[in-house]
Amino acid sequence: MSLHSPWRADFPGILALETEHQTYLDSAATAQKPQSVIDAITGYYLHGAANVHRAQHVPGERATRAFEGTREKVSQWLNAPDPAQIIFTHGATEAFNLLAYGLADVFQAGDEIVISAAEHHANLLPWQQLALRKQLTLRVLPLADDGQIDLQQAAEVVGPRTRLLAVTQLSNVLGGWQPLARLLELGKAHGAITVVDGAQGVVHGRHDVQQLGCDFYVFSSHKLYGPDGVGVIYGEAQALKQLRHWQFGGEMVRSATFESAEFNPAPLGFEAGTPPISSVIGLGAALDYLSGQNPTAIAAHEAALHKALLAGFSQYPQVKILGQPEVALVSFVVDGVHNADLAHLLTEQGIAVRVGHHCAMPLLKSLGQTGAIRVSLGLYNNGNDLMRFFNAFDQALELLQ
Repeated sequence: MSLHSPWRADFPGILALETEHQTYLDSAATAQKPQSVIDAITGYYLHGAANVHRAQHVPGERATRAFEGTREKVSQWLNAPDPAQIIFTHGATEAFNLLAYGLADVFQAGDEIVISAAEHHANLLPWQQLALRKQLTLRVLPLADDGQIDLQQAAEVVGPRTRLLAVTQLSNVLGGWQPLARLLELGKAHGAITVVDGAQGVVHGRHDVQQLGCDFYVFSSHKLYGPDGVGVIYGEAQALKQLRHWQFGGEMVRSATFESAEFNPAPLGFEAGTPPISSVIGLGAALDYLSGQNPTAIAAHEAALHKALLAGFSQYPQVKILGQPEVALVSFVVDGVHNADLAHLLTEQGIAVRVGHHCAMPLLKSLGQTGAIRVSLGLYNNGNDLMRFFNAFDQALELLQ
């Protein structure tokens, strides 16, 4: 199986794993990093680490330029109107918690928050807990048989009491794009604040937040070939003004006395304390790397890999694929085989896949499953990776069936 990846040589982690006879098929959990990202992080430390926004000395100015340069790059990547609409957090999970706490004042008892049945825990639990604290109603949009949010039922759930709509762009379990445009239009028609979980979607193609029309868009660096420890919030200008400050300390304060304080607006007002400087700089390098690639070629490669993966699974009548995956990941179960047993045998043969509930317990339960195995692909994967996976899969099934 050919499916050559011209990007593979740029990822030392993939090459190192290959020498250990390991095949990495878990990029939806976290992606490997190109050499340029590693160089950017080590370069920050090698040339003198310093805090940002706080010093007039050379290393501090250099770190601040690189840090704020990444904010500009993220803004361009998302086509945000202004870099000041980009907030850095310590991960996508923290980003959703920031929004849930920061927007708490806009709700009144009896208001409704609407999410979908496809949500990752990170875009479920912060809203669930907010609803419990504020006596709100959390409503869930059901999925159609293909794994997409059922738009007909969504039109019945989203209504005048809906204060916030939070939905995923691309499910980390089902691998299908959600009908965001129509969902966001529905939310806006009722005056709801709209939040999009772009953690999986941002990896595949460029997404224009102005065209999407959402109030907030959230993603994490580590899935986008960047370092861990960084999350990103894009906020529409007026929506950002509704956020209350939620963490307090250095950087976010404009002035302070023992009796009171005045806080900075976004973005610095929501970046209290020392941020993950090296990781933010690494994210900037990841965006530089991706910006230098041919997006059409990447999309074609991902599509070819995905097609080959589905074609391989079609040879196994005992395999049940969850949903109708469209890009770069497939979650599945095998009739009569325990997920953990199968995953263990794959691991023993050097195949790295994900097994469990994928931080989406309610979704798996709604599908009648306690868990699933997920194969997910990055731009560095090639046909040989899939060949090794299916060879290992065959040997595992021989032992388990």
